[in-house]
Amino acid sequence: MADDLELRRLAARVVMGAFEGLELPAWTADLLADGLGSLCLFGSNVESPEQLAALTAAIRAVAPDVLLATDEEGGDVTRLHMRTGNPHPGNAALGSADDVDLTSAVATAIGAELRAAGIDLDLAPVVDVNSNPHNPVIGVRSFGADAALVARHSAAYVSGLQAAGVAACVKHWPGHGDTALDSHLAMPTVDAPLEVLRARELVPFAAAVEAGTLAVMTSHVLLPAIDPDAPATLSPAVVRLLREDLGFDGLLVSDALDMKGASGGRGEPAAAVLAVAAGCDLLCLGADKELGVHEAVIGALVAAVQDGTLPEARLREAAGRVSALSARLRAGAGEPVPHPDPEVDTKAARRGVRVTGSFPPVQGAVVLRFVTGTNIAVGEVPWGLPADADALRGGAQVDVAETDAVEPLLPRAEGAPLVALVREPHRRPWVERALHALAAARPDLVVVELGWPGPEPLPGAAVVHSYGASLSNAAAVAAVLAEGVAG
Repeated sequence: MADDLELRRLAARVVMGAFEGLELPAWTADLLADGLGSLCLFGSNVESPEQLAALTAAIRAVAPDVLLATDEEGGDVTRLHMRTGNPHPGNAALGSADDVDLTSAVATAIGAELRAAGIDLDLAPVVDVNSNPHNPVIGVRSFGADAALVARHSAAYVSGLQAAGVAACVKHWPGHGDTALDSHLAMPTVDAPLEVLRARELVPFAAAVEAGTLAVMTSHVLLPAIDPDAPATLSPAVVRLLREDLGFDGLLVSDALDMKGASGGRGEPAAAVLAVAAGCDLLCLGADKELGVHEAVIGALVAAVQDGTLPEARLREAAGRVSALSARLRAGAGEPVPHPDPEVDTKAARRGVRVTGSFPPVQGAVVLRFVTGTNIAVGEVPWGLPADADALRGGAQVDVAETDAVEPLLPRAEGAPLVALVREPHRRPWVERALHALAAARPDLVVVELGWPGPEPLPGAAVVHSYGASLSNAAAVAAVLAEGVAG
């Protein structure tokens, strides 16, 4: 058996750590010097492109071979643009446009931006088939509800991102789309037969593996047809399905272990041991962690090897995969960064917009923005129509909360067009009720849905679906509203 120092370095190698703040803390630098394999940067670590580039350079000065990762999915989930809003459209808009060349080009643009910032592992794309419209955490992060569509765009995204020299990490294996719970808060179950899983959930992952994805991220989802006892991250059976049936031999990354679906009732150190034993190679700890969390996880892995709970060979294999991906990315670090079409985000977002009904141009509208919050994966990111949108010239944007009555707002829109901005009202009964009340009073109501479409049509003279709330999505909506669209 390896000595204590070597075991600690092996354990540190399989940890994807995190810290809070815009500069590298001394304790994080010490962990990097001791062999920490990866760091994931979150919104709290990013203030500007210049600051981020300086931070990643400081990290690499301590540990040149560290894997620097982030969640830059495009669309609603962004880390580089949490303060300003994301310029890139997300997966649902790309799936709506259904042009694989556009998807690949957007992914390359994201990859080029990450590469310039010093990031080399993107925890994207989401390749879940969002078959449940009430899904609280996937939604517009998915390319769509059809497995074949999701598969072709997953492959295109992987190819485009990796063409920029950034490793893709497709998620959330083996599928988080048919869930009604958020694995940040609970452990969801996909209670579908294996033949359904093979025909639906696994299809995009197979396409991504075929396209050469360098990494895959597990989900904290229970799939009784494969393993009735353990969520995917902690399940050897689920990992075997990926390795043996799909033939994936790259890096397997866990979703964040601080999520309840993984650590609920057992804690992060115990979840870490189970995840590596199951076949995960790199353990994402989650955002803004302190030294003690890292030490507890590393210590638990060392202790598990020493007491025989975790085979040393499995820990070595995991650490070896981390090092192999790092070496591969370092070997390509000198290759030129591609120069994507600067208009690709605008083109893709506009192509993804869908309109039902008809309406005249709505310049000077009263725009009611229904504020419903987001899930943990998205966080607090600016959203809404751009300040210079024609619909807001001479009009007003009014935020509406659950405690607000909509009837008193109607006089403000007298003589002016009325637009409602919503995100997934089918999951929020109070918004649905408000929209029906508005449509009854104002049959010319225009509803702009910036989230995942619900199973029932929304009320109003026209409904605009943008399939995301990024800056490019919002600009595409503003253009449609300015033009007016005939149904």
